[in-house]
Amino acid sequence: MVELLRRRLGGKKILLLGFGREGESSYRVIRKLWPNQKIWIADCNPDVTGNILLHGDQNLEFQCGEHYLEGLNRFDVILKSPGIILKKLKEPVNESRITSQTDLFLEIFAPQVTGITGTKGKSTTTSLIAHMLTTGGKETILLGNIGTPAWHFFDLITPQTLIVNEISSHQLEYIRHGPHISLLLNIFEEHLDAYRSYHDYQLAKMKIATTQVAGDYFLYNSDDTLIREHIGSLPLKPQLIPLSLQQQFDVGAFKRNGELVIRIPGRNELVVHEPHNRYLKGEHNLRNILAAITACWLQRVTEEAILDGLASFKGLAHRMEYLGCQHGIHWVNDSIATIPEACIAAMQSLPDVDTLILGGFDRGIDYEMLSRFLLQAPVRTLIFNGAAGRRIGTELEKIDQTIKTRKKLFYINRFDDLLPLVLEHTRQGTTCLLSPAAASYDEFRSFEERGLRFRQLVTEE
Repeated sequence: MVELLRRRLGGKKILLLGFGREGESSYRVIRKLWPNQKIWIADCNPDVTGNILLHGDQNLEFQCGEHYLEGLNRFDVILKSPGIILKKLKEPVNESRITSQTDLFLEIFAPQVTGITGTKGKSTTTSLIAHMLTTGGKETILLGNIGTPAWHFFDLITPQTLIVNEISSHQLEYIRHGPHISLLLNIFEEHLDAYRSYHDYQLAKMKIATTQVAGDYFLYNSDDTLIREHIGSLPLKPQLIPLSLQQQFDVGAFKRNGELVIRIPGRNELVVHEPHNRYLKGEHNLRNILAAITACWLQRVTEEAILDGLASFKGLAHRMEYLGCQHGIHWVNDSIATIPEACIAAMQSLPDVDTLILGGFDRGIDYEMLSRFLLQAPVRTLIFNGAAGRRIGTELEKIDQTIKTRKKLFYINRFDDLLPLVLEHTRQGTTCLLSPAAASYDEFRSFEERGLRFRQLVTEE
């Protein structure tokens, strides 16, 4: 990895575009290799100039604030952080100069990488794969969009290391090398603020497959119509491994009569009973489980280790996270659900939701499907928060003007105002579910922060 960085970055005019967690990681590595090379940092936040990590560095120049995206073509290498959005550039940028930690990392370690992407479910699937590999005795590293930048680990990787990498659409957008094993779980309408169109977002997701080479494997959700359409129209080189809960294949992974069946060339057929007492509830998580088992079977994890790993995996925070029973109410934190499809999946996974908390920052997502689902769902109390919540509730009332005779609708402007309503209107022994179907950026910096606040409200009451 060091030799690659020396070839790619040595003596070049380098711009670190974005100085969050990944930008700081890039800075540390570059400074370790070139203590005195001049570096430029661009970020919308002018306060990064005072970052303690940069204190005393005399070989830095900054381009921060409102105009931080101007003049990008004057740099030889633009090391872009995932959170930087380029769709509104005033002047086109030479994309050959744009790279990233993900791209350079994959250039070296792609043969050892299992890469996972999808609008929803990627963190759970990524973590489950890493857990199963570790249970199977494999030397495993978990990194990427799930929290740890790729370069943090590059000097710890041996030829035997298996790398499990969660990759977002932002990280995929400019890559030129694909993982040896790629998983595409689903494509839903999200991140429209970051792309010129929904189609561009879809193509960014598909780069996890279009950058692969012959001998690689592409595992994909065959029940997703959009993914199937793209596979039919794009030139793909890897071995295609479809995953389905609705169809059966000669080559692929599928559900059959309560069993999960994996058929992959060069491996014996694996048949395991569908786990009924699993921590990961719902059909959407059964798809994630099927994908994880298939990826691990490809990497020669034993059936025993796969089943042991699945049985011992307890899921992730803010993803259908059970917070316990307080005041006779069961509380579930699904703050990760930032799109309608995720909220619907959560509702379908829990049979006794009496109160549902929805809304947050409004990104203009289409809520008609969710509204029609909620009209038929048995949930009795709906609490709508923020601009997105108001839009969902208003749409419900327009579709069915009699809805208030069957359900209780409440509108709040502050997330913290939800608790008294939940305690007053939720029946004993039933569930209160936070599954917002909206982003958190009106009141919170992230869905994690929103989920933590929900946990505090529940446990401190």
